[in-house]
Amino acid sequence: MINEFLDMNGYGLYVWSAFSFTFLSFTTLYVTVKAQYIRERKKFIDKYGSLNTKKAKIARNQIINQEILSSGQII
Repeated sequence: MINEFLDMNGYGLYVWSAFSFTFLSFTTLYVTVKAQYIRERKKFIDKYGSLNTKKAKIARNQIINQEILSSGQII
């Protein structure tokens, strides 16, 4: 019964190799994205982690201004 399931009427080699390739690709993608996220998070904390309230307010206003300017453009 298990052999029939794994063999899949002769197509098992193709199905399982495709499944393995897809699983390996998704795992690699996940690990890569997680590593990039950790690296960028560390950069962000190094740059903005020690802001006092006045500097944080200025930074927040700059982000809002950038969003307003970028969304107001009509192409």
